Amino acid sequence: MVQTIPAKMPEGAIVSGVEKPWHHYLTLDLIVNVLSYTVLHPFVAWMIPLCLRAQATPYDHPSMYVTVAWASLLTVYGILGLINDRIAYGPPREVDLSEEVIVITGGASGLGALIAEVYGMRNANIAVLDVKKFSEDEAEEKGIAYYECDVGDPKQVEAAGKRIVEDLGVPTILINNAGIVHGKSLLELSSEEIEKTFRINTLSHFHTLRAFLPGMLEEERGTVVTVSSVLGHLGAANLSDYTASKAALLAMHASLEAELARDPRGQYIRTILCKPGQFSTPMFANVKTPSAFLAPVLAPVDIAKEIIRLVDGGRGGTIAVPLYARWIDVLGVLPAGLQYLVRRWSGVDNAMAGVNPSSAKKVGTEKKG
Repeated sequence: MVQTIPAKMPEGAIVSGVEKPWHHYLTLDLIVNVLSYTVLHPFVAWMIPLCLRAQATPYDHPSMYVTVAWASLLTVYGILGLINDRIAYGPPREVDLSEEVIVITGGASGLGALIAEVYGMRNANIAVLDVKKFSEDEAEEKGIAYYECDVGDPKQVEAAGKRIVEDLGVPTILINNAGIVHGKSLLELSSEEIEKTFRINTLSHFHTLRAFLPGMLEEERGTVVTVSSVLGHLGAANLSDYTASKAALLAMHASLEAELARDPRGQYIRTILCKPGQFSTPMFANVKTPSAFLAPVLAPVDIAKEIIRLVDGGRGGTIAVPLYARWIDVLGVLPAGLQYLVRRWSGVDNAMAGVNPSSAKKVGTEKKG
């Protein structure tokens, strides 16, 4: 839905008819992002001692010691970060979109659709696998090849894979994004619903990897994106099937990286793990974040731009946003009592209280963290 915002805003911004104060949009992530480009950036930090010298400040002045030490610390930290990424994910591979074939599952709506349309506008070779059927005119208009396919069915994935190779070429970039959620308690879930969640959220990754990874290994180039969720670490009430399916992806992705490391051709494959927080999608419109400051709700574009940045750069890595998602592993090493208090304070187990399960089922391919 596109909203029209007046050029001159009133005292509080108006979103969906509700006036919100300016500080509503002030988040921890925004503050850290601003700091990272200012006082926490090595280049900016080195400007301070240079400016002091321009004012004829002696080298032995305390201000020079402090500013040089601070700039040196940031520089060393940045270099260590680059070394860490190089060891963990290998050197970037060269990516030429004209020679790549990108496959996106669940690309009919939400995050997947946004990524597909961005690459479609850049004239890349895009293949979307989704149960939704698109007309040829719509596909041609967007520059995207749509393949009607239930990614939870290995036979359909295999058949779609063969058609993609014939139509576009060997896929070299795979973005596993498809997912559903039911929003029911464990006792309310039917066996069919549980199986469907795992077929689409988890088993689909196995099916697509079995279909497309061999081609990447033969081509000796490729990128695999696994879209999981921060809830895979946490679990949450009324999301037992969803969180379990996403937790399985965390282990599957780690195993994939381990197997690629054992294969000599695996050094040419880059892997990206995406574990975001809450998404602002229609089926979770009634979900309220416990803290807009510490845990802001993400727009699909927030994740899409990070995925596209790493894919275009031929890099591997982990995408964990908002900021708390980067440190969620720390929760697991805290004493059990403290973990209980953190969960109570965060409100994670009450987040689904306002969601209508029937509305969640209607939008099966949209994503939420």
